Amino acid sequence: MSIVIADPATVALDPAPITPGWIVEGQPEARAKELARSDDGTSVMVAWSCTAGRFHWHYSVDETVHVISGEVWVTNEDGVERRLGPGAMAFFPAGSSSVWRVPAEVRKLAVCRHALPQPLGLALRAWRKLIAIFVGGSGSLQLANG
Repeated sequence: MSIVIADPATVALDPAPITPGWIVEGQPEARAKELARSDDGTSVMVAWSCTAGRFHWHYSVDETVHVISGEVWVTNEDGVERRLGPGAMAFFPAGSSSVWRVPAEVRKLAVCRHALPQPLGLALRAWRKLIAIFVGGSGSLQLANG
């Protein structure tokens, strides 16, 4: 696997339309570009932008966002609205929903991850603890070997 280096602030993006039924106000136009994907396919890094508008967003995967430019006002499921501006980050767990209000174009970097089923996640954590015990408690084979 090669290291990926990209500039999410300037990379050219492709059309990535918002589901029409999700749009509440305006005519927001989204664009996106996949920048990297993990070998196992569970994680992907995406540059994304959107013009002004208001829309619902439903998260089918865990998504961590980092705003690069512009701003967005996000309303959570409890009706609380929060501003995300340049440098801000937020985590949206799979299964959650929000309303995005974009006053002017916003650009973000998103890391999307498919969550493992709970039994598999527990097994992975147990495996990592066993590895940590065998490599002297560092919890990372890379640190132990490096």
